[in-house]
Amino acid sequence: MNGLQTSGAATGQVAARARITLLTSTACHLCEDAHDELAQRAARGEVDLEVVHVDSDTGRHLLAAHRPTMFPLVLLDGQPFSSGRLSRGKLNKALAKRGAR
Repeated sequence: MNGLQTSGAATGQVAARARITLLTSTACHLCEDAHDELAQRAARGEVDLEVVHVDSDTGRHLLAAHRPTMFPLVLLDGQPFSSGRLSRGKLNKALAKRGAR
């Protein structure tokens, strides 16, 4: 079993944790807020978090591919989830829907 797996105690199934990519920019208070929230969730084992700065090669690729209207850009399992202020409620619903919470 790889590090992206967590056991589903009630069902006996193994479910992959949500993969979250956080694309950040310099001096961005919304980026800092999203990072704090997502880092806490990662520490609790709810998600796997990758933080990418927009000035990196990967960041430039993500910027070109997704063209966010503002920062941070949050990808959930590789798909655009949000840009700008991270909605905790929306994230809770998305994680619950996919069985990660």
